Amino acid sequence: MSAPRSKRRDIDGVLIFDKPLGMTSNAALQKVRWLFNAAKGGHTGSLDPLASGVLPLCLGEATKFSQYLLDADKAYITEARLGMTTTTGDAEGDVLQTRPVNVTLADVEALLPQFTGPIEQIPPMYSALKHEGQPLYKLARAGETVERKARSVTISKLKILSLEGDRLRLEVHCTKGTYIRTLVEDLAEALGCGAHVSELRRIQAGPFDLSQSVTLETLEALHAEGGHEALDHLLLPSDSGLEDWPSVELTEQTAYYLNHGQAVMVPDSPAFGMVRLRDHTGQFIGIGEITDDARVAPKRLMRFNG
Repeated sequence: MSAPRSKRRDIDGVLIFDKPLGMTSNAALQKVRWLFNAAKGGHTGSLDPLASGVLPLCLGEATKFSQYLLDADKAYITEARLGMTTTTGDAEGDVLQTRPVNVTLADVEALLPQFTGPIEQIPPMYSALKHEGQPLYKLARAGETVERKARSVTISKLKILSLEGDRLRLEVHCTKGTYIRTLVEDLAEALGCGAHVSELRRIQAGPFDLSQSVTLETLEALHAEGGHEALDHLLLPSDSGLEDWPSVELTEQTAYYLNHGQAVMVPDSPAFGMVRLRDHTGQFIGIGEITDDARVAPKRLMRFNG
């Protein structure tokens, strides 16, 4: 008989993981879950295997709020290799075309305003978007191309970091759903030389940045020394990604009714929108929404609170 599997822990919190190159977001999640011996986990939107950097991972009850991190703005540092386009828009694809590169910093600077602010992007075929139930990348690998509708995204910051030969490094701050590969391809087409993404690193996701992130090597070293519990201090509170939301303090009585699915009146609560909920001890118990009649209605609640 094989040994019984150990019971996984009900542990809650957010880990800001510095995802290494070559690892899928799901593989990163499963590795972190194993290291923490966590019963439940979820990521906040995938980061390509060829990209590294900030990937917030939610464990336990924090997964209930991962959607709001998924919707958050992101920031990247990317390197574009000018003069070479590929089938995938990155270094993984086959070369489609090579062109000479005669680009100056002034040339790039002159184009930046055209790609800053609200812009339209056509999603690449090599993406996880679905067409009739099939991910586009599967269709692309089968040699198929389908029409994709342009999507509106916003580039809030686009800054040149360096231009050395055919290597252009950019810092990009953008809304969710922005394809950096498409941005690089479109910018390079406007420059007349084409390009693909040769390097991509996410430096920020919502309120989290690289300074808060933990590498796989650090996690493995701590785990080797002290087991699962040695990692627990690295977890941020479950509501860490919601710190810019208004907070509503509940009495013991209103918390009881809210925990039973009822909307409650809370003096001095915001006029509208989503709010963080805290009980009479100050403990975070979930999120709520202000109703049309100025009550606070439960939206997603932590387990076993009140």
